[in-house]
Amino acid sequence: MRIPVGLALVCVALLLQAQPAPEVATGFTPRPSLVARHYIIVAAHPLAAEAGERILARGGTAIDAAIAAQMVLGVVEPQSSGLGGGGFLLHYSARDRGIAAYDGRETAPAAAKADLLLDDHGKPLPYFDAVASGRGIGVPGLLAMLDLAHKRYGRLPWRDLFAPAIALAEDGFTISPRLAMLIARDKLLPTNAAARAYFFHADGSPKTAGERLRNPELAATLRLIAENGPAALYRGAIARDIVARVNAAPHPGAMVQADLASYRAIEREPVCGHYRVWRVCGMPPPSSGGITVLQILGLLERFPMREYGPGSVMGAHLFSEAGRLAYADRDRYLADPAFVAIPERGLVDPAYLRTRSGMISTGRSLGRALPGDPPGADRDAYADDYPHDRPATTHLSVVDADGNAVALTSSVESAFGSRRLVRGFLLNNQLTDFSPVAAIAGHPVANRVEGGKRPRSSMSPTLVFDRDGRLVLVLGSAGGHWIINHVAHVLVAMLDGHLAADAAVSLPHVGSLNGPTGLERGTVAESLRAPLEALGHEVKVIDITSGLAVIERVADGWRGAADPRREGEARGR
Repeated sequence: MRIPVGLALVCVALLLQAQPAPEVATGFTPRPSLVARHYIIVAAHPLAAEAGERILARGGTAIDAAIAAQMVLGVVEPQSSGLGGGGFLLHYSARDRGIAAYDGRETAPAAAKADLLLDDHGKPLPYFDAVASGRGIGVPGLLAMLDLAHKRYGRLPWRDLFAPAIALAEDGFTISPRLAMLIARDKLLPTNAAARAYFFHADGSPKTAGERLRNPELAATLRLIAENGPAALYRGAIARDIVARVNAAPHPGAMVQADLASYRAIEREPVCGHYRVWRVCGMPPPSSGGITVLQILGLLERFPMREYGPGSVMGAHLFSEAGRLAYADRDRYLADPAFVAIPERGLVDPAYLRTRSGMISTGRSLGRALPGDPPGADRDAYADDYPHDRPATTHLSVVDADGNAVALTSSVESAFGSRRLVRGFLLNNQLTDFSPVAAIAGHPVANRVEGGKRPRSSMSPTLVFDRDGRLVLVLGSAGGHWIINHVAHVLVAMLDGHLAADAAVSLPHVGSLNGPTGLERGTVAESLRAPLEALGHEVKVIDITSGLAVIERVADGWRGAADPRREGEARGR
């Protein structure tokens, strides 16, 4: 459906205003970093880090540990990820120095049409209606992706990796203050009977921190998958239950069992580029993370970022300006490469980025940036898509005893996804990552809804190598469209500023997604407001949530650090 540009922008603006905040931070509690000589994992919950560490202690590989930790996250952090969601994974093999990128992004049902996220009048569905509906649910991809990576890089039996999660689901775990807060503040969870029964008491009051939460239904699901592999989810009774829940009122979706049975995770070529003396590798499309992170770094390369330092006005100004330019390209060009011709090489071409960097002035903000004209692109072929997600996501980073590494970011999109619980796990609402409109002023949006298509993502698992080819950083973050900004900010802080991992993840967030310049509320970043406004920035002091998990090479082995805004932890030996 084609919509005039003015109406489209009004619709998107209203959609954004109607959305709740993303999964929020839980205070700010600096967490000690950990130095480990042999192996290490950083995950978003202590129980997940513990499960991964146990697998590593048994001689498991990085992918073994990542699977065990991810399954536990689906139990103890259900608002962020789980069997009903998807993700992206980077793997580094120490033996051959190879890098593999695995795409477990959800897909739209084959029958999905361009008007999937529109109401009967051709306007975008109100955000709450789109989220808590079948229309926003994509075919889950996380499990298929983990299975694909395990078949190549796993060492321990698949079934063994599910034991920690099964035990926690069966016996129960203590609700953390973070989970309790998210349950209590969510207005959509009580609208689903199964979710209401799980997260709330019989009188309707939310379950609170310190209570024990058991999920025997999820334990049974995990046992089936442990014994029978991913087919237990993608075919048979569980698949039938997923389809039934997707197609239930209100706003039923278009998923059928064939969509689940035909889902395939994809191994892709990572996108890599150089920043000064380092080689940085990330996820290719349909994630926009790898390309956009590389663009931000490339746009900054001509500036002496080390001289400005974290927290400086000029450092914040330049980083925000690079973000504007990179996000402008992202919103125009990036989507599922099976449906859109993406000028991937052109977008990260050093000559293009040098030219585009010339638009950055040290004396004045660009305001809103327009997309560029990278080599191989038809600049006028597509209209811009504007960010509209409010996600819940998690990230974990692992290095095993052999030096293999995994960076895994996974998500169910909004906090608690679609709020539709099936067999003990929540289904995603990732299709709301598509543009709700298919075309603007006669130009198609690259990230429009199409049957079988994967919505664009900002997930940015990242690996960094030194000039000798040694792995030196494994990282990623939660945070929706801000993920790209968080990862790039840490890279600049560590590579240019030589900050240690724990200091880098604790930095106040600043940056721009090609809109106002955001400063993290309640931090010293607020002091930058007046000087940035003097440079022409429109500044917003806002809550900016991240979930960084960083591992860096040090002289004694590896140092790991978890984001102080959440409840993560580093574990290892």
